Amino acid sequence: MAKYGLIGKNIGYSFSKAFFTTKFSQENRTDTYQNFDIASIESLKDVIQANETLKGLNVTIPYKESVIPLLDRIDKEAKKIGAINTIKIHQDGSLVGYNTDHYGFAKALADFLPLKEKSALILGTGGASKAVSYVLDAMNYKYQLVSRTKTEMTLSYDELNEDLISNHLLIINCTPLGTFPKTQEFPDIPYQYLSKDHLLFDLIYNPLETVFLRLGRAQGTQVTNGLKMLEYQAKKAWSIWKS
Repeated sequence: MAKYGLIGKNIGYSFSKAFFTTKFSQENRTDTYQNFDIASIESLKDVIQANETLKGLNVTIPYKESVIPLLDRIDKEAKKIGAINTIKIHQDGSLVGYNTDHYGFAKALADFLPLKEKSALILGTGGASKAVSYVLDAMNYKYQLVSRTKTEMTLSYDELNEDLISNHLLIINCTPLGTFPKTQEFPDIPYQYLSKDHLLFDLIYNPLETVFLRLGRAQGTQVTNGLKMLEYQAKKAWSIWKS
């Protein structure tokens, strides 16, 4: 019997455990999946030592970048992205990091393409946004990063106006704003400038419809949550663990 799990902070919202528990049951596997809610990424070592049958881990907010120094090796694509969401634990105890978020995002996004223009706004600059940027680069999209504070690389939310919204048809929420239990939070963008040609993609999947998506839907905008992305990236993680 092998054990798998998720490491993160305040991860009661996550559907990963339910996804893998259902998968194991349907396949008559004795494997288990456990949430490891840790206050610091330095506790990763303790988690592994305390769980001898642990073979793989998913990684979520806020540790997708800070986990990197603790790994023995990083997959080529994950190194380019600069964020990890999957760890394979080898028999010799070595930890190898991968990123399956980019695969999940690309697969989920494909159902809504093409849009009228290859232009996007990425809300947030954390580990998830790095995977999204990697996909958009590969698809030759022009995009802008949006953060709470303006930098040389990012716009601030205060700068978002009718022109910027109108000229960026894909808007991806890579922030945790709206995640259960703080479901009333949402990114502060001028929703009134959205149109039927836009697509709002929220990486959040709990709740299934965030305020971000609801405000977009009210404008006649296409919307989608992160549930399909979760499923695709989880299946990719499983293929890595079993390889």
